[in-house]
Amino acid sequence: MIEIFQRVWENLLSRTEGPLNLRFFIQPTVSVIFAILAAVRDSKAGTMPYLERFILSKRSDKRDIAKEVWKDVGKIFIVGTILDIIYQLVVIFSKKTENYFYPLESLIVAFILAVVPYLLLRGPVNRVIKLFEKKDNEHN
Repeated sequence: MIEIFQRVWENLLSRTEGPLNLRFFIQPTVSVIFAILAAVRDSKAGTMPYLERFILSKRSDKRDIAKEVWKDVGKIFIVGTILDIIYQLVVIFSKKTENYFYPLESLIVAFILAVVPYLLLRGPVNRVIKLFEKKDNEHN
């Protein structure tokens, strides 16, 4: 089991170099942009930060709240998965540095590049926007 985690970790680190490594900058950047837009949307609607709302909501509402994330980052996630599959195929067939295709690793990379930055930034950006709105309201 430890060998599997070690292989996954090494493979993930090796993706930051070589073919298609630019996606490690582009995908999180796009995800951050969508997180900021969603935070602005949340702030205008007066809703609480995303993760807080998700955790505190009823079980029946969690599906709708999760759909918000998928609507924003679903395409980034899918593109990230496809790009990682292409990366693995390039490495396996043209570079011949790897012998096997690991589809789960593609999902892990896409999740890390698309979903994690979004989830980490949407709530804090919402709070920052609300702070500035509060300060503007105090000055007026």
